[in-house]
Amino acid sequence: MSQPAVRVSQVRKRFGGNDALAGVDLEVAEGEVLGLLGPNGAGKTTLVRVLATLLAPDAGRAEVFGHDVAAEAATVRRLIGLTGQYAAVDELLTGRENLRMFGELFHLPVRVARQRADELLERFDLATAADRTARTYSGGMRRRLDLASSLVVQPRLLFLDEPTTGLDPRSRNAIWEVTRELVSQGTTLLLTTQYLEEADVLADRIAVIDRGRIIAEGTGDQLKDRIGGQVVDVLLSDDDEVAAALKVVPEAEAAPEARRVLVHIDESAAPLEVLADVATRLAACGVTVRDLGLRRPTLDDVFLELTGDRATDEPPPPSATAEEVPT
Repeated sequence: MSQPAVRVSQVRKRFGGNDALAGVDLEVAEGEVLGLLGPNGAGKTTLVRVLATLLAPDAGRAEVFGHDVAAEAATVRRLIGLTGQYAAVDELLTGRENLRMFGELFHLPVRVARQRADELLERFDLATAADRTARTYSGGMRRRLDLASSLVVQPRLLFLDEPTTGLDPRSRNAIWEVTRELVSQGTTLLLTTQYLEEADVLADRIAVIDRGRIIAEGTGDQLKDRIGGQVVDVLLSDDDEVAAALKVVPEAEAAPEARRVLVHIDESAAPLEVLADVATRLAACGVTVRDLGLRRPTLDDVFLELTGDRATDEPPPPSATAEEVPT
C-alpha cells in the first residue's frame, strides 16, 4: 500500500483553556482532494497550520509524505504550498514581481523564477495585468495571484484554506477551474471551506471537524446517505408563515434559509405520498406555498445534522508567533 500524503494521529493543540485540536486522526491519499468542513472555530485552520509547519502540535504526530512536520519541518516545507484565507501578496509590487520574489525566496535560479512567473501569469489569466501593482487588482485577481505564488515551486501537496471566501461567483469558478487542473496533474489537495457546494464539487472525500475532532468522513454521497431518504423542500410565501407550517406539519423543521421548511422522508415511506400529504395539510390550513418539491439531502443538511445550527463559542486560533514556528 502506498504511503499517504498526510497522516495525522491523535494531534492536539491548545490555546489557553481551549482545545483547538482535541485528538485528530486523519489520512489523505496521494492525489486525493480532501474537503475539510466545520463551523467557525472547529479547528480547520489550526490543523492546516500544524500540517504546514506554522504551528507545533502539543501532542500526537503529523506526517507529510512520511516526514514529521515538527522534526522535519524544512523538508516538509519543500513539499507543500499554502494558500490562506486572505491573499498574501505585496501590494506595492506588480503581479510579475510578486511571483519572481517567491521564486527567489525558494532559491530558484533567476532564469527559472522568471520563467515560472511568466507561465503562472498566463495560467491564471493575469498576463495582461502582470505589470500593474497588486493594489490595483480586484479581490479575485489577488486570490488568483496568491494561489499562483503557492505553485511557483510545484508542490506535491497544496493546502487551500478557504480559498474562495468573499469572492464573486465568476472568480470562484475561476479558482475551481485551476483547482481541477492541479488535480488532473496529480497534486494532492487539502481544502478547507465553509461553502458546502464547493466541497461537493471539488472533493473526492470529505471530513467534518467539530470542536477539534473529526466527527465524520466519507464521500459526499456517503455522508448524504447518513441522513437517509429524500427531502420535501417547501418554500413559503412569507417568513411569517414558517411557524404556521411547522404547527401543521410537526415533523418538518425550519431551514437556515428564510421562508423554507424541510421534511426528511423515512426510507420506508413513499416519497410522492409524503409530498402530497404535506401539500394537502398546508393547503387545508391556508399556508401559502410558493414552491414545493422532492430532492436528495445536500451537504448543508449533513452539516447541520452533524454539527447543529449553532454559532461556535470557541474563539478562532491566534496567528502563529515566531516562537511557535519551527525552525
